[in-house]
Amino acid sequence: MNGLEGKRVLVTAGAGGIGRAIADTFGAHGARVHVCDIDERALAACAEAHPEYALTLCDASSEHQVAALFNDVEEKLGGLDVLVNNVGIAGPTARIEDISPEEWRRTVDTNLNSYFYCTRLAAPLLRRADGGAVVNISSVAGRLGYAFRTAYASTKWAIIGFTESLAKELGPDGVRVNAVLPGIVQGPRMDRVITARAKELGIGYEAMKLQYLERVSLRRMVTAQDVADTVFFLCSPAGRNISGQSLSVCGNVETL
Repeated sequence: MNGLEGKRVLVTAGAGGIGRAIADTFGAHGARVHVCDIDERALAACAEAHPEYALTLCDASSEHQVAALFNDVEEKLGGLDVLVNNVGIAGPTARIEDISPEEWRRTVDTNLNSYFYCTRLAAPLLRRADGGAVVNISSVAGRLGYAFRTAYASTKWAIIGFTESLAKELGPDGVRVNAVLPGIVQGPRMDRVITARAKELGIGYEAMKLQYLERVSLRRMVTAQDVADTVFFLCSPAGRNISGQSLSVCGNVETL
């Protein structure tokens, strides 16, 4: 399933969490990895662990910073074979009338506009790569309604439409485009989400966590590595005829 030795891979928000697992999975299989992230400390830790990675400090919600990122990509990698759009924030947890326009715009800028900024600059490079791939990280909230998380869910639904449209547009050039929809992923970010939701509903953390797991058919969380393995599969020769798809990695989340 490998076949990615020497391939040039950009992972946005790749210095920590799911992004780091994705970057390290490609790196472990011989790919040339470029990571961007807004978190300087995470980038420093990534550089220490993997001095062979190319790194760029970048806020992907900024059009101008993304332009500088792609200058770095072309200088350091000489092109691009794989783009993994992974940037995302949880956004506000609140009733719709309590979400400020500023919070809404920040969520859209980070979770959706960043994908546009990166992909519009990646597309010409991928077309020249003779069979490139894009993977967009959405969420199970991109296929299920999610009360009190409308900003987040709206962006994740939009990523599905973005993915399916790009698959049609880039397919004739041999570029495949897919989305991966993580479910409840173990880690600090999910802990914060559960805490915020518990506060909104007026219940304890453990009770809220149990409610989440009761809605998962397998009754367990997934790991960042589970997500990374799926991304790698989609970009490998084993996934060469998979495009325009949205694959959930979630243990079958039944509802949110």
